[in-house]
This record gives sequence, C-alpha cells and structure tokens, in this order.
Amino acid sequence: MERRSAGRKAEGSRNPVLTAPSPQGKPMSRSARTARSTHIARAAATALVLALVAGVPAAALAADGRPAAAGSAAHHADGRGTLLSAVPVALLNRTKTDAYVESQGFDVPGARYATASYRITYRTIGTDGRPTTASGLVSLPVGGPRELRTVSYEHGTRAEKKGVASTDPDTADRAVAVMFAGAGFAAVAPDYLGLGTGPGHHPYMDIGTETSASLDMLRAARTFAAGHGRTLQRQVLVTGFSQGGVASMGLGRALQGGADPYFRLQALAPVSGPFDARGAELPAAFDGRLDPAIAAYYLGYFTTSWNRLYPLYGSTSEAFLPPYDRTVEQLFDGSHNDEEILGALPGDPRKLFTPAFIDTLQHPTGAFAEALRVGDSTCSDWTPRVPVRIFATETDRDVAIANSEHCQAQLRANGVHAPLLHAGEAGHMSSPFVAYPQILSWFEELRRG
Repeated sequence: MERRSAGRKAEGSRNPVLTAPSPQGKPMSRSARTARSTHIARAAATALVLALVAGVPAAALAADGRPAAAGSAAHHADGRGTLLSAVPVALLNRTKTDAYVESQGFDVPGARYATASYRITYRTIGTDGRPTTASGLVSLPVGGPRELRTVSYEHGTRAEKKGVASTDPDTADRAVAVMFAGAGFAAVAPDYLGLGTGPGHHPYMDIGTETSASLDMLRAARTFAAGHGRTLQRQVLVTGFSQGGVASMGLGRALQGGADPYFRLQALAPVSGPFDARGAELPAAFDGRLDPAIAAYYLGYFTTSWNRLYPLYGSTSEAFLPPYDRTVEQLFDGSHNDEEILGALPGDPRKLFTPAFIDTLQHPTGAFAEALRVGDSTCSDWTPRVPVRIFATETDRDVAIANSEHCQAQLRANGVHAPLLHAGEAGHMSSPFVAYPQILSWFEELRRG
C-alpha cells in the first residue's frame, strides 16, 4: 500500500526536463497549448525523435504514437497482451535521467544510458474474465545491447486514477522505472486495471487481476520492444512496493507456473507488502500498530473496492457510520487525490465503520474469508525456485512488518530461504528509497550471472 506522497519533491512542483506529451495528449510545455493540428504535429515529431534514438525505423510509429504494425506472436491467441497503442511520455539524456531519479528521492549510481519512456495500452481481462484494456509504462535505455533483461515493477496504492507511472511524471513509481532503464534494463510498470487510462474502477488488492494485468503487460512490452529493434530476454526480475509487493509475488508465481510460454521468473524482491491481510494487516489496523488515519484510508478503499467483487454490504449504511456512508464510495471513485480523501475521512477506522462491520473485518466468514485466503496466498501456496529477498521496516505504520515476517515464515516452511532485509527507519513511505538502490545493485549482479 502506498500513498501519493511517495516522491520527495516539493508538493506541486514539476520536473522541468519532462517535456513529452502529457497523459491527456497535450504537451506540458506552454508553447504547445495551441490548436489540435499543432498538437498532432508535435506528437508526430516527438514519436519520430524517440523512434530514432531508440533504434526503431520512423515508419514503425504513427503520428498518434500507435505502432504501425501491432501483429506479434508475443500475445495470447485470445488477444491478451496485444499492444494497442504507444505514446512517448519522456526522453531524458543521461544527465537528465540522473536528475529526475534523484529529484524523486533515489540515491543510485549515475545512469549508463539515456532513457525513453512510453505509455502503452494493451488488451487484458477484467475481474469477470471478459476482455478489457489497461495501461502501463515501458522505459527503455537508449543505445546499448539489443537484448535487454526485463524488470517488472509493481506499484503501491493509488486511489487517484491519473496518479500512476504512465500518466504522472511526478511519482516515484515512474522514477523507479527510469532508474532501471538508465541501468540498461527494460522496465515494465503496469498500472493495473482501472488506473492510468484503463476503464472502470480499480479492483484494489485483487491479486487475480493484478497478476493478469501484469502478465499481459509483459507480453505487450515484448511486442513494443520488438518494434524498436530490441529483444526482451526470457528472464524477468520482479519487484514491487506495498500493494505491489503482493502483486510481485503473484506475478512471480504465475511466471514460475508457466502462465506465459516465453517469460521465466529470475528473482523476486517485494518491498513492504501487505502479504497477510487477515493475519497481520487487519488486526494491526485496530490494535494501534498502524496510524489510525491511514488505516481508515486503506480500509475505506479496500471495503468499497471489494464490495464490487464480493458484496460485503447491501447499503453503505450497513458498513459505514454517518456521514461517511453518504460520501465514502464517491471518495474512492478515482477522481480524488490522497489529500482530498484523507481530509474527508475520520482519523480512526472505528469512527468510519459500524461496530457490526468492524466485527466482519476482524472475524471474516464465508466468501469474504475465502477471498482473503486467496489474496493472502502469495507467499504460502507455492515454492519459488529463484532467489527471493524481502524488504521491510520495523517502523512501518502503514503496513505492519508482521506481514513481511509472516511471508518469510511461510516461504521458510516451504523450504525457501528468503532473507528479510532492512529498509530504513523512517517508515513505510521512505522504505522504497532505502530498498531500491539495494535491489538495483542485486539485479545487476544477477544480470551479470
């Protein structure tokens, strides 16, 4: 789980080196706020520049950023993983790559390559198994080897639809992808369902679609890279922060299980994940181990989201106390940022939920209990055959460290040695800034063999 404030830049600032088109298709530079024809011309020019520096023929990208030919065997026969569009969002030389990554709070060695980042849209499936689309960020090194090792980065909690790596340059999630690309990796960062440019609501903490969207993103990224004259190697290094820690374990399980005929899991590095909602995170939300205001935020998001998947209440008044029963579902509709949501919620989950629903959260039964069991299984029901390193901090007041301790114990019970490594003393939101320099160094060692 992760709040919007993950980046360390001053609130409201924008990185001046990011001048590619914005998520809405309008360039961020003031001079580009002109007629639509000017926008199309600039988009075409940007696509041309990015295509040339990345080594792809200019004809491979259309003016709107879509591949001229999207056909590839990299996607499923049912269309999952089909690349639909690719829009350039940032081209940074080595100096600007360093400046951007540092501006978001990461202290890592200087980039070896310039980087080019794109928002891609692709086909995947929804919670009902029916076709839908999702978006994500692909960041590639400019130059270097044609064959690239892939890092899949799974992001943490984002309640605001546009607050993800593919659409928001001011997030640490994009900086992580750019950091890996600057080191010569192909970085693939799915937005999950319902975030970025994906339709509908985000099914928060739904491990099934976190896994399927991430797997299909890898397939689409492979097609995209091939169009740029690059080959994604079979081995995938998987990592994720907070919500993405759980998602990374789910994706790793799928890759090792042969869910894709091409990609193979090489290593796992989850950071500060809520791996055991029933046994660790939900108890901590009510016993004082978590910040009560943050617990109210997470549980409000979780409850309204899961009610769409596994009906937990008939009317909001069954779960939420007034006046929040009239506003809580709208707060988590994807249009509000974290500051707005936190400001509109009480500072304690006991003031948000009815006593009866608190009992439901603390003593789940039936379909809810089964759904929690499935969501909590990413460390327990398989045996990774690759190196695993878990990162967490004892000072975490968002996601109790008991989650990572339980994950480590479950893996150990299955014969897996997974060290639990220190991720700083400053709490949940600072743990990525301690963990990811270590993960980058480790992934580089694994790439060298």
